[in-house]
Amino acid sequence: MESIRDDTAPSLESYLGSIESLLGEIIRHGEFQLSFELRKNPATTEDLEAPEFVVELSGPDADLLLEKNATLLNALEYVVLKAVRLSEEFFGRITFDCQDWRRLRAEELRLTAQVAAERVRETGDAFGLSPMSPRERRIIHLALKGRTDVRTMSEGVGPERKVVILPASPAARKR
Repeated sequence: MESIRDDTAPSLESYLGSIESLLGEIIRHGEFQLSFELRKNPATTEDLEAPEFVVELSGPDADLLLEKNATLLNALEYVVLKAVRLSEEFFGRITFDCQDWRRLRAEELRLTAQVAAERVRETGDAFGLSPMSPRERRIIHLALKGRTDVRTMSEGVGPERKVVILPASPAARKR
């Protein structure tokens, strides 16, 4: 059976102009002192999960974006990508960042995952992390994917969804 390719399906690149335009309008109407650059992310071999495009925000109001665990940065990204009707298949291939916050946060999450996994390995008890966004939960899952002594699962609903790290098998519980 031959597969038919749909050449009319939009590509990620077809959304970039709309993303730039809408973000510019939000910044202007919100009277934010921000500028941004949408750039192709250089491919890195150590981070296969890196997004293809990054919208880098900077300027005097950059600190506003990063307050309260980057709540405004995350909201801005969500609103813009939803408003331009970015296809779900492209989520994760473009991200908004400010002052290298995303990379630093990913490193922090990977370290947290390793420390929590060691605790689970030593005690045999499950360990629940704080609620986090889907993107952050994915970082935790990927950070522990190669370990044979623990496993991860997400539990909860909506903004209360979190990762739980468990022993690889119920027999691994120590006491």
